Amino acid sequence: MGMGCLYLGLSFPTMEKGHGKPSAPLGRHGDAGNLCVKRSHRPPWPRGWGGEGRLGVSDSRFELRSVSVTPSRPLRAMGGFRALMAALWALGAAGAAALRIGAFNIQSFGDSKVSDPACGGVIAQIVAGYDITLVQEVRDPDLSAVSALMEQINSLSRHEYSFVSSEPLGRDQYKEMYLFVYRKDAVSVVDTYQYPDPEDAFSREPFVVKFSAPGSAAGELVLIPLHAAPHQAVAEIDALYDVYLDVIDKWGTDDLLFLGDFNADCSYVRAQDWPAIRLRSSEVFKWLIPDSADTTVGNSDCAYDRIVVCGARLRRSLKPQSAAVHDFQEEFGLDQTQALAISDHFPVEVTLKSH
Repeated sequence: MGMGCLYLGLSFPTMEKGHGKPSAPLGRHGDAGNLCVKRSHRPPWPRGWGGEGRLGVSDSRFELRSVSVTPSRPLRAMGGFRALMAALWALGAAGAAALRIGAFNIQSFGDSKVSDPACGGVIAQIVAGYDITLVQEVRDPDLSAVSALMEQINSLSRHEYSFVSSEPLGRDQYKEMYLFVYRKDAVSVVDTYQYPDPEDAFSREPFVVKFSAPGSAAGELVLIPLHAAPHQAVAEIDALYDVYLDVIDKWGTDDLLFLGDFNADCSYVRAQDWPAIRLRSSEVFKWLIPDSADTTVGNSDCAYDRIVVCGARLRRSLKPQSAAVHDFQEEFGLDQTQALAISDHFPVEVTLKSH
């Protein structure tokens, strides 16, 4: 699958491929691939990209001396400097120990999308920029598309990524999976469980994952995903309060992050609906993506995708002003048609402080 490699003159230790799998009682796990970072003092600069350059990007682990890029098709679609900076972002070249968490509804994610170089390459770069990514609308029961995505991410990033996913969820023949892609040297899966949904409140009941994040100020946190059915969004968002109580009862923690495509705006959730939604009316919860945000790629202006936090420790761990909508259309220099081929949603994100 045609992700190009970045050839970097770097001073950091050689990294070896690892194949360890995390253990958790529920969900499906996996990892694949190796790093595609080649050390070179005089790397070839591909045709059309100009000469050698020097960038002052460094952290405590390595210093970036010089860069050349062998772009894949999605990189060629970008402007040169934008392409370079997007690729460096995915590589983690500015990598601090802070923990970046994203939620991305990738419309109808499956084999055809990940195998299209114009889509799969950009998706891999976006996901590789986070330490944990919730991916929604995954329609891949045999995990073939997920495996291909992991191969692309692990060929692109200098870190090794793995994943854990739910089983296919849905009330009828149409089913989706929740997928968490995570950086193995930053976090690990402590436990998972599928919310039992005794009242059948959810079309796709949350697949709850507890992560250990020793390098972050939170230490440990629970992620609760939701892709709400649009016309049941009010009831499903409200029912997340019951998931909150269930997690506290099961795991004894309230350091929780709710995230995903809640369909929480426009015609699905109106201003008069909010007072009846416990996740919104209770002061226990802080909504990080405001109602004024636009998380849609097309011409609509709706804050469908949200991140909600609770728990004193986790709230203190948030990096101020870090919650944002990730406009990949602007970042990768795509027109609207190209962006919509990837998804009709932008990711939303937040960062946790390091120790």
